[in-house]
Amino acid sequence: MIRLLNKLPGFIRTPPGVEWILFKRIPIIFLVVTIIPCLPMLDIYLNNTSITPMQQKIIYQCLGALFSLWFLVGAIAIGCFVVMLMKGPAYVADPYELPKEEKRLEGDLAL
Repeated sequence: MIRLLNKLPGFIRTPPGVEWILFKRIPIIFLVVTIIPCLPMLDIYLNNTSITPMQQKIIYQCLGALFSLWFLVGAIAIGCFVVMLMKGPAYVADPYELPKEEKRLEGDLAL
């Protein structure tokens, strides 16, 4: 049976760097980034019986900041994963044999 993943012989693996440190801290960063915009919203909801339009605007701005920060943390996590993947071992692809050349067909394609 053909092995699917053939490692490149003689490849030197790159040592881990900042991406591992950052990737391990992603859950804490996600939690902090979630708590910061939620505190003003929680304060508005708990301390008021009715919400004014100005308070509603603040809530919408906090939600916008929350979702933007979530997407930022997600992009950082994906970036860390890509760097870790690229620093991993190199693999050799299976050879692909090209079809036989037919010189008579190459002349037809020239314009």
